[in-house]
Amino acid sequence: MIKIDGSRGEGGGQIIRSALALSAVTGTPFEIERIRGNRKKPGLLRQHLTAVNAARDVCDAGVTGANLHSSHLIFAPGKIQAREFNFRIGTAGSATLVVQTVLPTLMTAARPSRIIVEGGTHNMSAPPYDYLDRVYLPLVSKLGPKFERRIESYGFYPIGGGRIVIDIEPAQDLSSLELIERGGKPNPTVIALVSKLPLDIGKRECDVIRRKSGWKPDRFSVQEITNSPGPGNVVMIHLVSPNVSELFTGFGKRGVRAEDVARGVYRQAKSYLANTAPVGEFLADQLLLPLGLAAAQGQTSRFRTDRLTMHGQTHIDVLKLFLDIEIEVQQIDDAFEITVGPAIG
Repeated sequence: MIKIDGSRGEGGGQIIRSALALSAVTGTPFEIERIRGNRKKPGLLRQHLTAVNAARDVCDAGVTGANLHSSHLIFAPGKIQAREFNFRIGTAGSATLVVQTVLPTLMTAARPSRIIVEGGTHNMSAPPYDYLDRVYLPLVSKLGPKFERRIESYGFYPIGGGRIVIDIEPAQDLSSLELIERGGKPNPTVIALVSKLPLDIGKRECDVIRRKSGWKPDRFSVQEITNSPGPGNVVMIHLVSPNVSELFTGFGKRGVRAEDVARGVYRQAKSYLANTAPVGEFLADQLLLPLGLAAAQGQTSRFRTDRLTMHGQTHIDVLKLFLDIEIEVQQIDDAFEITVGPAIG
């Protein structure tokens, strides 16, 4: 049984989510202590507990310590299941992080599956549904599995109430991925989502980004969300290159001016555009696990990112606990080239 200190490195929820995914795929049990030990509120919150229960269901695992605020967990995976799963977070906790917990297992299963997750689809502490749809899943599809997805209702903080559905056509034999260059100049699109709030909020956000960027007016749109139980506002900059897409998100908050939200998300996009690397820091972290699974099957993948965060380094450490792989990080000019391949010897 693998022993994990949940306070190691960045000490957040990624450690428990990655351990659950890797345990289910490899059939390796683990024990984790001090879950989310570096957070202000340590232990399992509602969205983390939903991820634990979701991982339990997809591999028929035996679990000890699956309780709210628990700091200790034992997870013993069984046989992988392939069917329809419905996971309800019960709060505005991130639905996309629950998806990313069970996806590695189901995308390599013997038969197709469907995931239905209810909770927060646009949570400021996690990638929104649009990131899953436009950035993450298209890249994972290049490894072999196929995904059909849709958002049936939006869930903004603090009410939640969103619902996403993903159909998975698995691929037991994974391919490699190489992302060294963007392949051309990114094509921008700016979308402001507004639910149960004045549409002028989204217009002001778009106006700020248009003035700062100089992008053409037809690159901007304001979308009124009518299928959400609560109010919310998100502004997104989607940058599409021939080889990769990236998405940067600003979340409207009470007491924060729309103009300030827009400036914040534009700074993120501007920082990405100032570098030549195709993979942003958050995408780099999220790609490591599926590429690690491909490496365990003998495939070698490479990508370049503008920054390797502590979050990403911690993720690498967890991957090496479960998989017999090598992950090499090399700085090249203003980027980091990360190679994920099978262990040598």
